[in-house]
Amino acid sequence: MPSLAGLHLLDRRGFLANLGTGLGGVALLSLLAEQASAQERAPWRPKILPEAPLASREPHFPAKAKRIVHIFCSGACSHLDTWDYKPELVKRHGQPMPGGEGLVTFQGANGNLTKSPYAFKQRGQSGKYVSDLLPKLADLADEMCFLHSMTAKANTHGPAEAQMNTGFTQEGFPSTGAWVSYALGSENKELPAFVAIPDPRGVPQMGPANWSNGFLPAVFQGTAFSADKPIPNLRRPAQVSPNAERDVRDFLKVLNDEHLKRNPGDTELSARIASYELAARMQLSAPEVSDLSREPQTIHDLYGTGDANPTLAGFARNCLLARRLLERGVRFVQLFNGAYAMGEGVGNWDGHRQLKTDYDKHGPILDRPAAALLTDLKARGLLDDTLVVWSTEFGRMPTFQQGAQGRDHNPKGFTVWLAGAGVKKAFSYGATDEFGYRAVENVATIYDFHATILHLLGLEHERLTFYHNGIERRLTDVHGRVLTDILV
Repeated sequence: MPSLAGLHLLDRRGFLANLGTGLGGVALLSLLAEQASAQERAPWRPKILPEAPLASREPHFPAKAKRIVHIFCSGACSHLDTWDYKPELVKRHGQPMPGGEGLVTFQGANGNLTKSPYAFKQRGQSGKYVSDLLPKLADLADEMCFLHSMTAKANTHGPAEAQMNTGFTQEGFPSTGAWVSYALGSENKELPAFVAIPDPRGVPQMGPANWSNGFLPAVFQGTAFSADKPIPNLRRPAQVSPNAERDVRDFLKVLNDEHLKRNPGDTELSARIASYELAARMQLSAPEVSDLSREPQTIHDLYGTGDANPTLAGFARNCLLARRLLERGVRFVQLFNGAYAMGEGVGNWDGHRQLKTDYDKHGPILDRPAAALLTDLKARGLLDDTLVVWSTEFGRMPTFQQGAQGRDHNPKGFTVWLAGAGVKKAFSYGATDEFGYRAVENVATIYDFHATILHLLGLEHERLTFYHNGIERRLTDVHGRVLTDILV
């Protein structure tokens, strides 16, 4: 039998002592893990250099998308007449909607179920059904990732526009583009990080609130200009020579540098100087990026910049401008299609009274230029790291309004789509019911939509914050989840 001499045997007291030490170690590891987890969830505010507030900044994790173009259709473009095919709506055309007896929506009582006046056809290799209203965009269905179960909080245009573009139904909150430029800055030192391009017919109902900086520093608000309406007060007066202007700028820089030396640490002063210097640089860069004559005729023909319809041609020039901005490193470009005007169907997608008459006008204006932008981005390889977003503020009813030939507001279910960096192609997520009235499968909110967009840019929506009036504010408020099922 082997001898036990020299072996250290654990006695009762030693066992208990080791057990206590071990439990303490486990507790310490658990505490450290909790602290690390809390640190990962802690609010994150990017370090903004006062002298260069739009300098490029690193995201939280490697991003799929470097930049975004958001096409927003003002007036609530009907999902039932574009992207969301409902055979049951065709089958029961003219019948009352089951469970909809006495239903009163935004503008009053509803009539019977009404099929779309536009035929739906299968498109591309995927066979996705898209309506004939938008034939050129329909041909690109294989590039798109459709979210058919989007919901909104408001059934009126202003608050719903605000929610889609800022996350909140009230005015005064930063827009998505402002949050993105606040977080990531820009890859171009000569142009704004965030550009908003209004429709040729005017601005959406919420106007500049759609591209506002809200309570973020003013440098992060969208700079609004279009191909036909360049940034005002930016051109050099004809009576001032280029050499004289350069000499004045150089002299101002000397004065500003001396002023900063006398006021070290004054971030407001340095930020103001940086803003003026950006405006000066834009005098050279903005006219160049807006000069569409540099593009070959084949590109003009693709977009339709010379179309006989002046509104279509104007929107086409805006889409071409968007591509030129994106390829020069502008972080966020927002294209508005449709403008607010009093009266039915004057300038946007609000098809209450005469849906087909209105959409026959609006469809071609959106279709050719937007399809050209998507095609052009892909041809240039920009779609690999650019996220294209298409949205509107809410959907439309599957019924026509009583006494009218159009559909009322419906925030209970509608469609948005994405294309490009980081999202699945030819993919459909979620669904509305058999009539397209209510989201019933994988129901998504605008908070989820924004969380997913930020995620594709490498940003954690729960951490990206700005401290305002005692609250850590977020684009997604206290809600939102990343829609991981649509990501590649």
